[in-house]
Amino acid sequence: MLFLYLLSILSLAVQAVFVTLAIAAGLYYLAELVEEYTVMAKYIITWTVVATAGFHIGLQLFEDIPLHLNALGLLQQLLHGLLLRDFPVVRISSVAFITSVLTLILHHYLAFKFFGAVYYSFSEVLAYFTLCLWVVPFAMFVSLSANDYVLPTTGEKQPLLLGDNNVLTDYLSRKSKRYSLLSFFSYAKDSILPQRSKKAF
Repeated sequence: MLFLYLLSILSLAVQAVFVTLAIAAGLYYLAELVEEYTVMAKYIITWTVVATAGFHIGLQLFEDIPLHLNALGLLQQLLHGLLLRDFPVVRISSVAFITSVLTLILHHYLAFKFFGAVYYSFSEVLAYFTLCLWVVPFAMFVSLSANDYVLPTTGEKQPLLLGDNNVLTDYLSRKSKRYSLLSFFSYAKDSILPQRSKKAF
């Protein structure tokens, strides 16, 4: 009995490794898709925001979810809509971004408090958290790397010329210091996975 119990712990560890690798591969693929199709990503995220706002309205009309949870969810979707105006640029120092992060934390706290006091089945709680709390922030998180390959335009809010540099030199020097999801996964892929050298004939 003890040996089978130890095997079950080992199998859980192996399954956790496989699930983690699958999630990482999926995130890497999604980040590449968002960088390749920025306009389509903005379109999909916009309609996801609209659908999530509709879910909150439906929960208010047809379920016994408290008004403050749905009002907070609608406020979050409004803030996400404000963030999408400048997509793919996301300014983490903007008021909309900071407020959306704070309301997301508050929404999680109030949702945990409500679902801890009132019984709902696990699938219903998971549906609320997935569709009303996690989908849009997750999509915004994946799309943070979309700005890495956007070419500079005349609408840039920061000056493109610094000192004696021209536009291209300044752009490349700013883009060389990237900290994004896709650059993290690229670094992990290059450092963890073995590389095959190509044979020269």
